[in-house]
Amino acid sequence: MTEARPISALLQVALPNAAQPAVITVGLLYFAVIIGISIWAARRTRTANDFFVAGKGIGLIALTVASVSVSVSGFAFIGGPGFIYAAGLGAMYIVLPAAVTNVMGAWVLAKRMRLLAEARGLITIPDAIGARYRSRGAQGLSAIAILVGIVGYMATNALAMGVVINSIFGVGLGWGIWIGMGVTLAYSASGGILAGIYNDVFQGTLMAAASVLVFLFVLNFGGGLGEISRTILVHDPTFLAPWGRLTPLAALSFFFVFSMGSLGQPQAVHKYYMLRDPLQLKWYPLLKTLGLVLVLLLYFGVGVGVKAFVLAGRLAPLTSPDQATPTLLLNVTPIVLAALVFSGVAAATMSAANSFINIGAAIVTHDLPVALGRRVTNELRWGRVATVLIAVAAAITAQRSGTMVAFLGIFGWGLFASTLVPALAVGLNWQGATRAGAMASIATGLLVTLALEMASYWKLFRFPAGVTASAVAMVASFLVFFIVSWLTRDSAAATIQTSSW
Repeated sequence: MTEARPISALLQVALPNAAQPAVITVGLLYFAVIIGISIWAARRTRTANDFFVAGKGIGLIALTVASVSVSVSGFAFIGGPGFIYAAGLGAMYIVLPAAVTNVMGAWVLAKRMRLLAEARGLITIPDAIGARYRSRGAQGLSAIAILVGIVGYMATNALAMGVVINSIFGVGLGWGIWIGMGVTLAYSASGGILAGIYNDVFQGTLMAAASVLVFLFVLNFGGGLGEISRTILVHDPTFLAPWGRLTPLAALSFFFVFSMGSLGQPQAVHKYYMLRDPLQLKWYPLLKTLGLVLVLLLYFGVGVGVKAFVLAGRLAPLTSPDQATPTLLLNVTPIVLAALVFSGVAAATMSAANSFINIGAAIVTHDLPVALGRRVTNELRWGRVATVLIAVAAAITAQRSGTMVAFLGIFGWGLFASTLVPALAVGLNWQGATRAGAMASIATGLLVTLALEMASYWKLFRFPAGVTASAVAMVASFLVFFIVSWLTRDSAAATIQTSSW
């Protein structure tokens, strides 16, 4: 889950200096493999279709591993364990919806998007919205909403890359931002999404293995899960309660926002276009859920394990919850495993950044011109130009203000959820959805998310415990979508019929 709230955790904590020879060596080898994959992908990228959707030729296993990689990103290794350390088992309500989302994504969204792509030659999410409602206006409005969200997400990922790379190589935050964005830009501009997919496969495979190994080291160091649980129960029984330290409303709100909201995250949804054989989608939910279970072993194991070790006096108290993973890696696991995880976090943020750069470039060179009734003559060339401009703009923004960048990322996740889930995920499955309903819901999601997040950022008001701007904006967007579609239901027959899909 590359949701901005977890990613922003990377921006709130000073990671320990891990610039040791073993860590630097593994980091350099990691980046060398990324560059090698990117060169291979660049040679296979010849058309805009290759650049934006990998020629719709990715196999199920590769797509699943890449999807797992971009879904968890740096969240599973830094922000997630820190959240469990602070909030207890209530933090699991962020990841518990994963299986539900995978099923819904494959069966109510991916199949329809993939068939639309075959029938209409679509390559972007706004393409699907424009085709569903036969509206260039809906396509353009959704493209603008996604582009606004990408601005925040890109800056957040650029700053997160700087934090991690500085921790590995000790080059300073500024240089860390430009090194990370430079490597990402190199493979984004040359190999497009194809380079991103196979770098995600490499990164996701290694991180799944590292996650399992870290979990085993935690069990070994703590004397097993039973002993870890007993230690926590003696000192802090609330930690292991069903809601942890969260209120029931907060935990259920997390479940709602991350189950439904995940269906509107373009970095994941966009990958549905890339599957070579749509008939294989029936296996996608099972495979992705198994992949997430492996990767999230670290999320759970580190958060619970470090809590027990601190309570038992085996580790020093943390200065920040987000120090959980770095503290464990540098004190309990072998240095090579720590190096692999540190390098993997950097690569994970790069893979997320690559996805957003590619989607943003597609919006600039494809969706907005189509919405205006124009077509770019060479989408591949201009896609690469847009990639460079977006990456440079993100790196510059990331150096301006860490607090504002973290806010922009939070705003981006909620914006994607509230603007895309009703119009796309519901619209592709409900014949009663109308053009007016879709456009009204997208506009509502954009305006409500912006208003609530800005008001919260400037401390004009505080949400009641358990209520988030993302949840409120999503509910408002859903209500507007259904109400306006009902009021304009006579126009529903003028849009694409979905019953024959």
